[in-house]
Amino acid sequence: MRTLSGKDICLILSKHGFIKVRQKGNHVIMPKLTEDSTVTVPVPMHKEIKIGTLHSIIRQSELSKQDFE
Repeated sequence: MRTLSGKDICLILSKHGFIKVRQKGNHVIMPKLTEDSTVTVPVPMHKEIKIGTLHSIIRQSELSKQDFE
């Protein structure tokens, strides 16, 4: 996996239907409405996101790893 910044992740999520609704401190909150629920992903706005945090964002967003490559 390549190194991504918080800004890069927000762009990827927005391409898949997530919307930036608010920011508190260093974290942007991005929800997406699905057929039966809402998926909400917090994204830390750091220059470099650690691999464990990135995997957590991928899992929470219910997107594939290929979307982040």
